[in-house]
Amino acid sequence: MKVQIWSDVMCPFCYIGKRRFEQALQQFDGKADIEVEWMSFQLNPHLKTDPSLNVTQYLADIKGWTIDHARQMNDHVTQMAAEVGLSYDMDKAVVANSFDAHRFAHLAKQNGKGEAAEEALFEAYFTKGKNIADHDTLAELGEAIGLDKTLVKQTLSTNEYATEVSADITQAQRYGISGVPFFVVDNKYGISGAQAVPVFLQTIEKAYSEWAVENKPIKLNVIEGDSCEVGGDC
Repeated sequence: MKVQIWSDVMCPFCYIGKRRFEQALQQFDGKADIEVEWMSFQLNPHLKTDPSLNVTQYLADIKGWTIDHARQMNDHVTQMAAEVGLSYDMDKAVVANSFDAHRFAHLAKQNGKGEAAEEALFEAYFTKGKNIADHDTLAELGEAIGLDKTLVKQTLSTNEYATEVSADITQAQRYGISGVPFFVVDNKYGISGAQAVPVFLQTIEKAYSEWAVENKPIKLNVIEGDSCEVGGDC
C-alpha cells in the first residue's frame, strides 16, 4: 500500500511530520507492506536564494510579522522538533529556493535513495545550516547517501527532473493541497499537517484494512490438468 508525502525542504513541520509518521509506522504490524513515496512541493517557488538573509527576518518580511513574533514562532517549532528527537538551529538556516533540492530528491528516488535524500535534505537545512540550493552541497549530500557525486553535479547542471518536480506540484494542486506536509494514503485518505502519531496510525490501519480486502488473493476451485508451469519445461 502506497503512502505519498508532499513536502518542502524548508518546511519545519514537514520534518516533524516525517518523524511522527515514522513513529506511527513503527507501531503498525503491516509496515512491511507500506511503500512511502516522497513528492515535491514548493511553498515559495519565486524565492531567491540568499545565504546572507536571516531566516527570522525573512519570515517577518513574508508574513508581515514583527521580528519578535517571528523569533517566537521559530522557538515554537524548535521545541516541537525537540519533542520528536530533532535538533533545529534556525539561526543557521540558509534562505534558499528548494527547486534544485527537489530535483536532487527525484534523482535519489530514481536510484532507490529517496527516503535517504529527504532525511539528508531536512537535516542539512534545519540542523546543519547548509545551503540546499548549492549544487556542491547537494553533491556532497548525494555522496553521503551512496550516490555518485559526479552524477549529482552533472544532473543538476541540466534541467533533468524539472518535469518530475513540476508534475508533483501539479498533482498536489489537483488534490487541492495548499500546505505541507500532506500525506495521501492509498489514494483514499488525506492527512494535512504534522499530526499526532495516533492520527497517522489510525488512518494507516483503516486504509490498510480496506487495501488488504481489495488485494486479497482470489481462491479458485481448480480442476487439474496438463499445463505448462512458469519457469518449468514445456
